[in-house]
Amino acid sequence: MNLKAKTFELRKDVLTLIHRARTGHIGGDFSVIDILTVLYYKQMNISPEKMDHPDRDRFVLSKGHSVEALYAILSDLGFFPKSELDNYSQYGSKYIGHPNNKINGIEMNSGSLGHGLPVSIGMALAGKLDQKDYRVYTVMGDGELAEGSVWEGAMAAGHYRLDNLCAVVDRNRLQISGGTETVMAHDPLELRFASFGWNVLSIPGNDVDALNDAFDLARRAKGKPTVIIANTTKGCGVSFMENQAGWHHRVPTDEEYQKGMEELEQRRLAAL
Repeated sequence: MNLKAKTFELRKDVLTLIHRARTGHIGGDFSVIDILTVLYYKQMNISPEKMDHPDRDRFVLSKGHSVEALYAILSDLGFFPKSELDNYSQYGSKYIGHPNNKINGIEMNSGSLGHGLPVSIGMALAGKLDQKDYRVYTVMGDGELAEGSVWEGAMAAGHYRLDNLCAVVDRNRLQISGGTETVMAHDPLELRFASFGWNVLSIPGNDVDALNDAFDLARRAKGKPTVIIANTTKGCGVSFMENQAGWHHRVPTDEEYQKGMEELEQRRLAAL
């Protein structure tokens, strides 16, 4: 499969979903979707047929507000019919604006920032105690790192030497109220995680080849958890959305929708 082309196909699905529902966090969806694509289509041991298997890999989307990207992937892989997303964010729908574990393929409800890493640490520790081979992955937003529970979790993961755990930071450097380094500075982020005993990888986060290589390296790391600092661009894929804090949570107009779809299709074709 051409993963790069797939990311633009999925972005088109996300753009349509948000435009139709009139709600969604499109900027973060577009920065994180390359990470999710590599995980679900290449790296993780998970499928609709084994979504309840005790040896499946676990995934937690800690930055739960980017759920549209996850919905697009799960529906594309057959965890549920794509037609069910027609009711996304409608009254009474289980397809809400944050992950809901009543939906096939979703391990836990998330959205309260700072919870995904600690819960994933519990899953990884359970795997060690049960002598299981599954791996645990979580994706966090960089704005989320202001939550103290993230760093309590980072300390625990290093202490327990959880080499079956891989965390990813979607490092797009923007959050709803502006730049992360203005709101609450994180740099030098790599050194902060390293100080808690983590294996740290810093890569271009919208590059599927770099992501795939990083996940391979994480799998080979022994005796410590891995964090991948994925340096991404918010709104990646649509030029007028890129690196714009205003697109953290904004619905495209009909004209913007058409322009975005055309640009994404051009980029999809160029990737083939």
